[in-house]
Amino acid sequence: MIVGCPKEIKSKEHRIGLIPASVAELVRTEHQVLIEKGAGLGAGISDAAYTAAGAKIVDRADEVWERSDLIVKVKEPLRSEYKLMREDQILYTYLHLAADKDLTEAMVKQKVHGVAYETIEVDGRLPLLKPMSEIAGKMATQVGAMSLDKHQGGKGVLLGGVPGVPRGHVVVIGGGVVGLNAAKIAVGMGAEVTILDLNVDRLAYLDDVFLGRVRTLYSTPSHINDYVQKADLVVAAVLVTGARAPRLVSEQHVKAMEPGSVIVDVSVDQGGSVETSEVTTHDQPTVIKHGVVHYGVANMPGAVARTSTYALNHATLPYLMKIANQGLDSAIDSDEAIRLGVNTYGGALTYKAVADAHQMTYTSLREARA
Repeated sequence: MIVGCPKEIKSKEHRIGLIPASVAELVRTEHQVLIEKGAGLGAGISDAAYTAAGAKIVDRADEVWERSDLIVKVKEPLRSEYKLMREDQILYTYLHLAADKDLTEAMVKQKVHGVAYETIEVDGRLPLLKPMSEIAGKMATQVGAMSLDKHQGGKGVLLGGVPGVPRGHVVVIGGGVVGLNAAKIAVGMGAEVTILDLNVDRLAYLDDVFLGRVRTLYSTPSHINDYVQKADLVVAAVLVTGARAPRLVSEQHVKAMEPGSVIVDVSVDQGGSVETSEVTTHDQPTVIKHGVVHYGVANMPGAVARTSTYALNHATLPYLMKIANQGLDSAIDSDEAIRLGVNTYGGALTYKAVADAHQMTYTSLREARA
């Protein structure tokens, strides 16, 4: 199989889909690997390192797309890349289709086999989402703390406070991987931390992990209303696998917050959990609405590209090798996790949550393959 890895073109996206070690493993099993020239530089990986691992360096992205049976990326294709996708090509990347109808329609129209990192699932866990969620969670508190600086539009609050002055209050909505890691950094900074979640068992786990140093609350509209208003920093960290994120923080909630408060909506790549959120970029990461600073960068881990690239590859490689070695159809038959990862197949939309989000026709993977 020919496996291609083009350079990411999203603003300030420095990650890359393959590292040299992954290339070497593909080459060892007799696959050909094409890497776009300079694609790894943002993550500190030279073309020479890829060549030494056995890859062929290709000058142009369109050539990578044209020649490859399987494309490995980090982020979803942008509009300029739609025309490069072709029928029966396997696209293995984060897709987040529930938040992007145009991309969904393009992949269906061009009959691309889309395997989404974020919906590959093992025993209820999302192993390919976890490493980026860990990074995004830790970054959320860091960027939120910086956004609280007065010259960034924030209220000028130091999360850890100082003797005689109250600590900043961080409210984390969602106690999953993102929320856990956001809380770790917030507690480490000395902030007052509240975590809201619907899973009572998860709340008990978080209470144990933090030894009572965080407040854990069952997530109800009333609690969200009360605690968002009191927060200096809100981290929205809610995930519904493959589906659009639920809107839990309304515009009225935002209006009730103190001017200069900060919201970091980590779920913005799935449509956002905050009604006033919008997708921003690393070039212009924040917007101010109703006096509240909103951070909505959809590819947060791209800012720490080296850490993110290696962490992601360690998670994605086992499934990539199965797809490359067995072919997609055999991999689907032998591995339920990969089967759950298939969002589009041969012109059919095969992930129900995405179909529901866009009111498009859903076709089961079994029917699509038949």
